[in-house]
This record gives sequence, structure tokens and C-alpha cells, in this order.
Amino acid sequence: MKHRSMLWALLIGGSIAGVLDILFAIVSAGYSGVSPTQVLHAVASGLLGKAAFSGGMPVAALGLALHFLLSFGWAGLFLVAAGRMPVLTRKPLVSAIAFGILVFVLMRCVVLPLSAFPLPVSFKLPGAALDLLSHIFLFGLPIAMAARRAMSAQAQLA
Repeated sequence: MKHRSMLWALLIGGSIAGVLDILFAIVSAGYSGVSPTQVLHAVASGLLGKAAFSGGMPVAALGLALHFLLSFGWAGLFLVAAGRMPVLTRKPLVSAIAFGILVFVLMRCVVLPLSAFPLPVSFKLPGAALDLLSHIFLFGLPIAMAARRAMSAQAQLA
């Protein structure tokens, strides 16, 4: 994949996935009475611990920035894998399912436990099932589709 195509896929896929993922989190939390600011404080708590929950808008902005940093990081990981295994872009739905599951499991079992996130990580239904589906369709699929488009654009130029 050419560098320009890869950068495009990273920016577009990571941005769309990041927007859809945080909107899902805000809407889901809102259903339980949690404000968007509290959701972003929870994201920032991965870096700041419990202190994030007493922060104001600057901490919420930090949470949003950290969320997108993670989104672009995951998108970059997918793009590197797709560059080495082009089959990942041939079947984007299958790739999105596998990638969404991978991100869901790694976030809940590795990233959050190793961070300063002060809340218990759970797999309670229906929340965990909805979160898994969001990681597949709202996060993994935009990244896989952006990678597919970038690789097909590169193939047309070759």
C-alpha cells in the first residue's frame, strides 16, 4: 500500500470508527443517565485514574483526544496487518468481525486492566454484547472498508 493511500485509510477509517464508537458509548451511557462529559472522563481515567472523574471540560477534552488516539492506533494496526495479509481487505465484513472481536477482547482484557482505569471491567449482558457488536460494525467495519478502498485505489494505479 502506498504511503498516501495508507495515510488516507488511517485518517478516514480511524476518524469514522472513532466518531461512531464514541457516539455509541455516549448514547448507551445516556440511556443509563450518564452524561457525555462523564463518558469522556471515564476514557481519560485510563490515564488519570479516579482523578479524571472530578475534572471538568479539559479532562473531557483529554478523554476525547485519547479516544481518537486509540482509534487511530487500532486503525494503524489493521492497516499494517492488511499490508502484510491482503486477504484482510478482500472480505471486509469477515475482517471487521475478527478485528472487532480482537479489539473488544484486547481492550477489556489487556488495555483497561493495564491502565489506570479505576472501574471493574465486566462482560455482563446485554451491555457487553452490544459493545461487542459496536466494535464489529461501528469500529471494525469502517476501518476495514477504508483499508479496502485504499488498497483497491493503489491496485488501479499500478
